[in-house]
Amino acid sequence: MFPKFTVFCAASFLVVPALQGKPAVVVTPDTIPKRIRAQNPDLAAARLRIAEALGRMKQSGRLENPQLETSFQHNSNFREGAIEIGISQKFPVTDRLRREKSISLTELEAAELEVRQVEQKLVADANRALIEVLAIRQRKDLLNRQSALTTQLADSIKTAAEKGEGSMLDAGQARVEAMQASTESRTLDAKEAAALAGLKPLLGIRQHEGLVVSGTLAAPRLPGSGADPSRRADFQLSKIETDIAAQSIGLEKSKRREDFEGGAFFSAERTEDAPEGYENEAIVGLRLKIPLPFWNKNEGNIEAAEATHRRKQLETTALAETIRHEAGGARAEMAEWAKLIGEIDTNLLPLANKQATDTETAWRNGQADFQTVLKSRAQRLQLEATRLDALRDFHLARARHQAALGNH
Repeated sequence: MFPKFTVFCAASFLVVPALQGKPAVVVTPDTIPKRIRAQNPDLAAARLRIAEALGRMKQSGRLENPQLETSFQHNSNFREGAIEIGISQKFPVTDRLRREKSISLTELEAAELEVRQVEQKLVADANRALIEVLAIRQRKDLLNRQSALTTQLADSIKTAAEKGEGSMLDAGQARVEAMQASTESRTLDAKEAAALAGLKPLLGIRQHEGLVVSGTLAAPRLPGSGADPSRRADFQLSKIETDIAAQSIGLEKSKRREDFEGGAFFSAERTEDAPEGYENEAIVGLRLKIPLPFWNKNEGNIEAAEATHRRKQLETTALAETIRHEAGGARAEMAEWAKLIGEIDTNLLPLANKQATDTETAWRNGQADFQTVLKSRAQRLQLEATRLDALRDFHLARARHQAALGNH
């Protein structure tokens, strides 16, 4: 299944025509694979590989077309001459055609797996783009909350200063801090637009169609530790290619003996037999050509096919190990990010919140300056931002883990 990134099951993508005046497209995380299969243009182009392989399969294993032969000869005065007409056909003396047909059938399976490989990559790319969009959204929410709180504090200080109970400098400093948070939030708008621009073509959404993302990244949860490479399309494709390489050895061996050629011919001849006159003669016969394997027994191509088969076997084994390492590495990274998030939630954020509250209380009681309040708030904001980055990186690692296992 496609990994759940949001705590909402309703919709992580929502296009609102009333707000944007554009065609509506609604996509949920669970329907992303379906959307890609139905709308992605790259996947539609990749499917033509199946049609190409099907055409090659239909063409393979066929005899060559027969050949029609004819010749004509005569003397200078056209009184004597001969004409010959024949037809010939090449016939394989080995099982070459059967092997070619078998390989083409396996290549059709390989083409189907190539399409699955493209699909899995597109889903993984959309997966990561979705995480980036949601992470940017949550970071913007954090900054907007911080800006609102600081603005509220600035207004409160200004009101108190007008009564002679506070400092206008502190109010101005608080407003500057709020403006900085708001400005940083606006820079994230550009990053969000770029992330959405990268996500829309993956889903086959046209440029003029709007897209609004809702939802949040879910709390971290570690998946199982098992890693089965067989679900990956590229691993299955590698095994199929190994099988094709093994069949190719037999095909090259079947080419050690070239095709026989057999045919029938009819000839007619007119000659002058002086003093008897002209004589006509007709001949019907059979013709057979047998290649002699003296100089070429296809040894080089056989050796090349055997080497290719060994290479494919080693590549398949190496790919299986790579997949296990990718899955294991991604899960280990997830564990570290989850550990950091847990430490922030359990220890650091409560401490930072308490420190910010105590500092503000001390400032209101005249026991601390306002810069200390702003510093404690900045530390808390930085800690929350670090937690969001860790949560984003956790889900990116999870996306890599899912991609390594071929799950979508």
